Amino acid sequence: MTERNIRVEPIDRHAVEDQDVEIVERKGIGHPDSICDGIAEHVAQALAREYIDRVGKVLHYNTDETQLVAGNAAPAFGGGEVLEPIYLLIVGRATKEYEGTKIPAERIALEAAREYLNENIPQLDVGTDIIIDVKLGEGSGDLQEVFGEEGATVPMANDTSFGVGHAPLTETEEIVLNAERSLNGPYAADNPEVGPDVKIMGKREGDEINITVAAAIIDEHIEDLDEYDDAVTRIHDHVVDLAAEYTDRDVTVDVNTADNYEDGSIYLTTTGTSAEQGDDGSVGRGNRANGLITPNRSMSMEATSGKNPVNHIGKIYNLLSTEIAESVVDDVDGIRDLRVRLLSQIGRPIDEPHVADVHVVAADGVELDDVEDEITEIVDAKLADVTAITQRVIDGELTTF
Repeated sequence: MTERNIRVEPIDRHAVEDQDVEIVERKGIGHPDSICDGIAEHVAQALAREYIDRVGKVLHYNTDETQLVAGNAAPAFGGGEVLEPIYLLIVGRATKEYEGTKIPAERIALEAAREYLNENIPQLDVGTDIIIDVKLGEGSGDLQEVFGEEGATVPMANDTSFGVGHAPLTETEEIVLNAERSLNGPYAADNPEVGPDVKIMGKREGDEINITVAAAIIDEHIEDLDEYDDAVTRIHDHVVDLAAEYTDRDVTVDVNTADNYEDGSIYLTTTGTSAEQGDDGSVGRGNRANGLITPNRSMSMEATSGKNPVNHIGKIYNLLSTEIAESVVDDVDGIRDLRVRLLSQIGRPIDEPHVADVHVVAADGVELDDVEDEITEIVDAKLADVTAITQRVIDGELTTF
């Protein structure tokens, strides 16, 4: 035990890499849930910067209740049309006046949402394909007091809550995470028919990995069913090649498995997202703070995106626990699997968690006593520097989904 309540103990399971069955999911940036996550976080960053510019510090706000209502579209080879626009509502709370200074929080939120969509999902025409609305209430007085204590060098926790992080990623997790990033990055740049709504599910049974890809194909770049089939085949081959960079296990890849060519039922879209056709979205319903959904591991159900980065534990401790886990695995030899749980208590300084609980699966021949002091030192140092998370979040250096 240290001055901070840090505990290190063995974990009561095999390393995830050694378990018989593993399931991993990632929802791409164009998935309706991820659209909500991305907009909520971009709005949060914009509000934080605006508060700093206008009053010199970040004021109370949260935009982590953003919701999306799906639209309706009629995709067609060569280009279809949106029949009913998607509706997105930015919901939360924000400080709109501080010591006589008025802050146009809702205008800032609208501008940030438009900017995010134009940069990340340009297939959606803002105002035509998607309607953006915003409703930001005033913040809670009690929380504002906890948030804005004068002279405090470390903010007080706004809630009694916890965050969870783990490392290292398994081979299956690496494949799922990087396949989506690749398909929505360099691959899409060269293959514009691939929309941003790419969802990937990984399943490993023993040493056999299956990757299921659901990729929205944009109709204006596809002239007929043969071109569609070619696009699906190219995605398949790309993911197969990518998977070989992370594993020597047997990997199979399936793409758009709900397609029925005989019936003409295929994953063809006008805007590149299923939000155009009945798929709603919410902040926090998709990827966790490390970008994955991992039922083999402990997860916090807190939405990380859109929360205030100064004292909102649902954001800070999920990001920090992940960073701690990664740092420990990078710097301490002999760790097969690691889980970090950080628990806050409302009103306590955020660098003094109620408990910092580290669970370890050590490699063969390594005893916990051999690494406990090193682990504790890293956890202690990261907690002491917890306020650095805030600026990195505001600057967009840390991803929340």
